[in-house]
Amino acid sequence: MPGACGRVLVVDDSQVIRQLIRVNLELDGFEVMTACDGAQCLEVAHLFRPDVITLDLVMPRLDGLRTVDRLRLDPRTWHVPLVVVSASVGGERELPEGIDAVVAKPFEPAELVMLVRRLCEEGRSGVVQLAKRLA
Repeated sequence: MPGACGRVLVVDDSQVIRQLIRVNLELDGFEVMTACDGAQCLEVAHLFRPDVITLDLVMPRLDGLRTVDRLRLDPRTWHVPLVVVSASVGGERELPEGIDAVVAKPFEPAELVMLVRRLCEEGRSGVVQLAKRLA
């Protein structure tokens, strides 16, 4: 049943990646909307009100890092868990505060779905507690 698990906004400039994530989340019962860059993400997030946002870092118009900043400063979206899904993540690149999880491309779709499900169920505070348990 669509929407039974939660709402997810998938943001990536690659249509292939957007579709891959969307299909896997929908098969697991999530309601999914997509956006092709950070600017569109901000517009859609205000209308769709997602429970979780997956976000690439390297995108045109408004990149992922600036999108994270804007989402965290906005009272309508500051509480939404953010998952960075990007090939641009690595040990040498420090990610800003406000990102709840990181998934490196290429990724295993089932693992991303499990992570999104956990974020939907536990919200941002649950992620912080989970990270402390895993450390």
